[in-house]
Amino acid sequence: MDATIAASPRFSRTLTDTLTATGAPLLFGVRLWASVCLALFVAFRLELDDPFWAGTSAAIVCLPQLGASLRKGWFRLIGTVIGATTIVLLTACFPQDRIAFLGLLALWGGVCAFAATVLRNFASYAAALAGYTAAIIAADTLGATGGPSPEVFWVAVWRTSEITIGIVCAGVILAGTDLGGARRRLAASFASLAAAIAGGFTRLLEPAAPLQADTRAQRRELLRRVTALDPMIDQALGESGHVRYHATTLQAAVDGLFRALDGWRGVAAHLGRLPDDMARQGAETVLRSIPPDLRSALERDQPAGWSAHPLAIRSGCAEGLQMLLALPARTVSLRLLADETAKVLAGMLQVLDALALLVDAPSAPPQGERRLRPSIPDWLPGLVNAGRAFVTIAAVELFWVVTAWPNGAATMVVIAVLLLLLSPKGDLAFGGAIAATLGAAASIVCSAIIKFAVLPALDTFPAFCIAIGLFLVPVGFAMARSRQPAAIAVFTVMAFTFMPLLAPTNRMSYDTAQFYNSALAIFVGCGIAPLAFRLLPPLSPALRAQRLLDRTLRDLRRLAIAPQLMRSEDWEARMYGRLAALPDQAEPLQRARLLAALSVGSEIIQLRHAAPDLGMAAELDGALAAFAQGRSGIAIDRLRQLDRSLADDTDAGPQTATALRARSRILVVSEALAEHASYFETGATA
Repeated sequence: MDATIAASPRFSRTLTDTLTATGAPLLFGVRLWASVCLALFVAFRLELDDPFWAGTSAAIVCLPQLGASLRKGWFRLIGTVIGATTIVLLTACFPQDRIAFLGLLALWGGVCAFAATVLRNFASYAAALAGYTAAIIAADTLGATGGPSPEVFWVAVWRTSEITIGIVCAGVILAGTDLGGARRRLAASFASLAAAIAGGFTRLLEPAAPLQADTRAQRRELLRRVTALDPMIDQALGESGHVRYHATTLQAAVDGLFRALDGWRGVAAHLGRLPDDMARQGAETVLRSIPPDLRSALERDQPAGWSAHPLAIRSGCAEGLQMLLALPARTVSLRLLADETAKVLAGMLQVLDALALLVDAPSAPPQGERRLRPSIPDWLPGLVNAGRAFVTIAAVELFWVVTAWPNGAATMVVIAVLLLLLSPKGDLAFGGAIAATLGAAASIVCSAIIKFAVLPALDTFPAFCIAIGLFLVPVGFAMARSRQPAAIAVFTVMAFTFMPLLAPTNRMSYDTAQFYNSALAIFVGCGIAPLAFRLLPPLSPALRAQRLLDRTLRDLRRLAIAPQLMRSEDWEARMYGRLAALPDQAEPLQRARLLAALSVGSEIIQLRHAAPDLGMAAELDGALAAFAQGRSGIAIDRLRQLDRSLADDTDAGPQTATALRARSRILVVSEALAEHASYFETGATA
């Protein structure tokens, strides 16, 4: 019977799936353990005073994804150097002024909390690290009541050295045992999104498609998926220097996906307002302007084809783009459909450039450098987080100074770490702080067992490594295997706090009082963090999304009356940043309204450029003035009057083509204002 079970295909398949599911997490647990052991070995050989910082640093930068680990290690090094430099300068400026020193240390924590909020991904992590690295170094040099020490420079040098050792050792282990797959995963995500957008858009134009079909839900879901690409891009940048050199190409691809969705929205909105016969005729004309090979590739909706043949599809997109822009349209409706379809293909070109880069396509076109236009979507979340960090750190410092608690400095460090790391997570910060408290409690118990029950019987470094492996390998396995964010946070904190609690040195100390004092400081710090997030909560996702909509509407109204303040590229970059900054909990309608605002702003800028040549500046000013006052209905009526005025102009030549394109832009703006009238009229009411 046992032989029958062993030979069963279902049993074999189940066993294979189980091994596959557990193999990768178990391998990560081994990598985590090996990274920490190597870092400790090097630190022990160099006889550093606190070698556990090297092991802690190795555990922190060790992540299940190779690219994320390498990227995190690089930014951790940057943040460490900035934090160490800052604390040295603070000590030099205020060597005898305890109040000023501690006050500026709390202020530095607030500044770093702000920077960690407005920056993204691992750049945000570097900003947070710069803040709590200063606290870590200060804690090692401050006296019982917070007086700075002249030894701060050398402590900064040793801490930076220990952290660098941990980063390098983790990088060596990970790079030597993991080939990485971030580029492949990112390419698959780009291809999947491009195929879904192209397929959905092409099916809208097909003769058999119902032109009144509502594709808004599909577009909004794709918009949400595009905004989730940012962390994957950062992981790919960590794996490959070549890809990192062309990082702007990847960001341009994300912008291209936004642009393609914007074009799809414009076509769908216009077709939905046309009579069926006119809509069918316009759709068929545009569809015939797309090269047959490209049309068949778009219709297949197969991501594998986009990854396998990006250059072939790119060539077809470039040809189709030129044909659509040069299409001799006789009606404003056809001009609008052609231009919005060209916008879709232009966005696909940017995506295909990124795919060619990621899959190392031969004879790929040269990657043009794109100027980054950093913008802060909203200042308020960063200011709230900065205020919380400053107030909480200052309060802990004051309590420490008044009570002269010997472990007050350690508590301050824990508070700084949690506040700076969790503040950018918004409404998830409180739950993360609770998870950190649970993880710290579990780590205290496990480290106490290993330190006082296991390590005293061991004399050699290999035996020591085996002992800590009993903790690190299962924790690493759980980190990689967990799917719930709360569980991941608990196991991550367990891995991070294990080494500081164990505090291994060349000559181990088994002072139980010291251990429990350190454990108490960590636990108290973890307990204060949730209280800080509860008393000074971050902005809710609904409020953050609403503020982005409000700021966008305000910018649009300013743009309408003062167009010289912004170029089309700057407006698009600002709107792409706001689309990416929308919280995951944002409503689909809110994403759609931001996308419509992107289109309205871009068309207004283009109309302003064309207005002097067409002699319509005064009429356009009147329509846009009504829009700026929140009277979208009046703005639509005036835009229609302007459209009729341009239609009555029968001058031949290039002026006619320019006027027709201007009329199509007017129509895009009018339809967007009508579709989202409640937003444009009432001040971004969701």
